[in-house]
Amino acid sequence: MSTYTYPNADAIFYQHYQAARRDEVVGILLALFLGGFGVHHFYLRRTGLGILYLCFCWTGIPSLLGLIECFFMPGRVREYNSIQAAMIAASLGIAVPGWGLGVNGPVNVPPAGGVPAYPPPSAPVAMATPYAPPALVATYALPAAQNAVCPSCQKSNPPGARFCVVCGAALEEH
Repeated sequence: MSTYTYPNADAIFYQHYQAARRDEVVGILLALFLGGFGVHHFYLRRTGLGILYLCFCWTGIPSLLGLIECFFMPGRVREYNSIQAAMIAASLGIAVPGWGLGVNGPVNVPPAGGVPAYPPPSAPVAMATPYAPPALVATYALPAAQNAVCPSCQKSNPPGARFCVVCGAALEEH
């Protein structure tokens, strides 16, 4: 974890992310045309599967699997890119730009029936972020007693979390 504060961490994040990200179309084309040799697995840094495909490329089975896997490549490339983004952001000590906090829980999502899932707090909670309207945050915020507070950055985390979603520090157990 980095303790150095960067003057423009978002710009550094995007610079590193553009170098590390993979393209979905390239992944699909590699799986379609060179899937028999496992090139699409090497493209996503899955070298073990790539070597396995290379070992059995003479049988034709990896070619058939590569044809099938070209339909799954967009999801795999998106997963790879999100993992890379999280790793780069963690190395810079920032949250992933554009993801916002609370992506793992239904804190800012109103229920289907229109009735609040949690009882509204007696006083509005001042947790407004640029990613959620303040009215929804105040109405559907979790009670503060259920959230775990990070000892390092003092940010609120979902109930049951073992690590901070912002800085990655271990949370104290209650």
